[in-house]
Amino acid sequence: MKMPWAEPSSRFTALFEALAIEWLKAASQKAVAEMLGLSWDEIHGIMERAVKRGLERRKAEPVSEMGVDEKAFRKGQSYFTLVNDLMRRRVLYVAEDRKQSSLDGFWETLTPEQISSIEAVAMDMWDPYVASVREHVPEADGKIVFDKFHVAQHLGDAVDKVRRKENKTLKAAGDDRLAGTRYDWLRNPTSMEPKDRKEFAELRTSELKTARAWALKETAMALYSYVYERPARKHFRWWHNWAVRSRLQPMIEVARMLQRRFENIITYLRHRITNAGSESINAKIQWVKYTARGFRNKQNFVHAIYSTVAASTWPGSH
Repeated sequence: MKMPWAEPSSRFTALFEALAIEWLKAASQKAVAEMLGLSWDEIHGIMERAVKRGLERRKAEPVSEMGVDEKAFRKGQSYFTLVNDLMRRRVLYVAEDRKQSSLDGFWETLTPEQISSIEAVAMDMWDPYVASVREHVPEADGKIVFDKFHVAQHLGDAVDKVRRKENKTLKAAGDDRLAGTRYDWLRNPTSMEPKDRKEFAELRTSELKTARAWALKETAMALYSYVYERPARKHFRWWHNWAVRSRLQPMIEVARMLQRRFENIITYLRHRITNAGSESINAKIQWVKYTARGFRNKQNFVHAIYSTVAASTWPGSH
């Protein structure tokens, strides 16, 4: 019999499930199950029903700006694909792996009207994601924005490669100026303590190769301060010529890579979006992983993500 105070196939009242769902926002499934005197399977069933309700209650709303990102399931090569609504800061879709097929499944959940309403997609430079967006989103090349922070990460990695090689050479000669400075070259100097800032200023104005690499990184990121595309393109051409003549192999390689990808880097000036809007979502997902001390089952992890950052999951009328 259908009861007004319980969900179908549930052995618990709607009020009890609502309590469990509220507690799951603050603690792991295991902890909530112990506090409520339930088994892990029972508390997981409550969460699964909550996720199903939340997804069913979603309306076919326009999604103008979205982000595509990946999340590691465990250390190694085990990933999830995440699609986030950057405006509403919520997870829209979770799929196993980071293949083109992983993202392809997302487009099937949207109406043609929703797909046509997409104005911009922030992502890293992962080719399978790019191929999926190009295949499903009209005029995709003008909407894909390679994430600003992924660009910064590539540049930072190149600086660190230069630093490691130079540090090895310097230490062999008894010079330890670069020892322990790895994170200094990646940080914003304005965030340093006055003493550290002064010491770093001496390094970055020195004749070191690492100092030149750092200057290249900082100058490249100045691209994002431009308002108009024409001067931004001129700046990049000048920077690229400097980088490829720098005789710093890691910087030469990243400069050539950015040149190949430039048309979807410059789109930032048109759309002004990054995946930074997904950071709060990623923090919640990290919390889910931490409180569960890892997940053996990937699908359980997917349900936990939806439960934490999906829309309305309470029992009751739809």
